[in-house]
Amino acid sequence: MSKIVLLEKIHPNAVQYLTEHGFTDIEQVPRALSGPALLDALQGAAAVGIRSNTHLTAEVLQALPSLQAIGCFCIGTNQVDLQAAAMRGIPVFNAPYSNTRSVAELVIAQAILLLRRIPEKNAKAHRGVWDKNAQGAYEVRNKTLGIIGYGNIGAQVGILAESVGMQVRYYDPESKLPLGNARPLPLAEVLAQSDVVTLHVPGGPGTVKLMDGARLALMKKTAVLINASRGGVVDIEALDAALGEGRLAGAALDVFPTEPKSEKEEFISPLRGRDNVILTPHIGGSTEEAQANIGREVAEKLVRFLGAGTTRSAVNFPEIAHQAKEVVSRILNVHRNEPGVIARMNAEYAALGLNIVAQHLQTKGPIGYAITDVDEAIPPELMSKLCGAPAVIRCHLI
Repeated sequence: MSKIVLLEKIHPNAVQYLTEHGFTDIEQVPRALSGPALLDALQGAAAVGIRSNTHLTAEVLQALPSLQAIGCFCIGTNQVDLQAAAMRGIPVFNAPYSNTRSVAELVIAQAILLLRRIPEKNAKAHRGVWDKNAQGAYEVRNKTLGIIGYGNIGAQVGILAESVGMQVRYYDPESKLPLGNARPLPLAEVLAQSDVVTLHVPGGPGTVKLMDGARLALMKKTAVLINASRGGVVDIEALDAALGEGRLAGAALDVFPTEPKSEKEEFISPLRGRDNVILTPHIGGSTEEAQANIGREVAEKLVRFLGAGTTRSAVNFPEIAHQAKEVVSRILNVHRNEPGVIARMNAEYAALGLNIVAQHLQTKGPIGYAITDVDEAIPPELMSKLCGAPAVIRCHLI
C-alpha cells in the first residue's frame, strides 16, 4: 500500500478519509521540515501533504523518485516548484475553495472594526485611556466596499458586504459576472470611490506591490485597506508612510512580504505599534471549519489520483476527470508532449493481443498524460517497455 506523509499538523479528518479508503501507511509530522530531515521523512513516500512552510524545490523532488503526488493543504502552491514537479510526472493538488468563507468573514469583521476605529479604542483602553469620542467612527451601512480581485473569495466578500448594507464595486482584469449590487469599475475608480478596499489577488510578478504609493494616494483619507491575499501585494513602507501622514484611516493585514517560519521567530514589521492597524498572523483560513474542509478536499484528490489516476483540478498537470477503475489493469503514462507517443504505446499493447477498453489523453504544455484501461493482467515485460520508452517521464500500473 502507498506510503503517505503528512506534515504541519494536517487536520485529522484527512487521515480519517485516507484510512477509510484503504491507505493505512500514513506518517504524520507535526511541523514543517527542510534539508536532510525532509528528505529522510519522505523517502519511499508515494504522496506528501504539506501546508505553507514546507518547501518542495526542484532539488528536493529530484531526490524523491518514489513521489507520485503532492497535496497542498491550503490555497497557495508557491511552496512547490510546480514546473519541476510536472516534469517529473508529479501532479500538485490544493484546496482553492475550502477556506473561502473563513477569509471572507475575517475581511468583513476587519472592515467593521476599522470603520468603527475599534483597534484604536481597544489599544487606548488597554493603556487606561477612556476614549468615547465618536469622531471618525462610521457604520458600514451605505459605505462602499472596493474589491480588487473578484474571484472566489472576492465575490463571497461582496455577498457578505451587501448583506450588511454596503455598496460593492470591484476591479478584476478578467470579465466576471457581478453578484448582487456589485459593479465593475476601473482600478483607479474603485480606489477613489471606496471607503474600504480589500485585496484578493493571486501572487506573482504581476501583483507585486500592486498597492504602491501612487495607488494608495488614490484612496480617500477616511478609507481603510485590507489585505488577506498575498504579502507582496502591498508596499509596506508606502503603507506605513501613508498611515503615518494621515493619508489613510487604517489598515488590516493578514499576510506579509516576510513571515516568521515558526512561532519561535519574531514577527518584524514597521506597522507594529500603530493603533489603527490590525495585524494577524496569516490566519484568514485558520478556522476549524476551513481546516476540516481543506483536509477532506485535498485528501479526496490524493485518493482519487493514487487509486484511479484522476488529475482534475491539479494546478500543474494535464487534467483528466475521475473515472472509477473497473478493469483489471490501469496504466498511467506521463510523457513529453511529442507526436507518436500514444501510437507507439498502443502498438505495444496490440503486439501482445491486449485489447484497450478505454483510453484518456490530455496535454498541458510540454506534458502529456494518458490513462489506459485494459481488462487483462499486464505482463512485467510490457511495463518495462512502456516505462522505458524514450519520451516517457513516468508510468506505473494500478
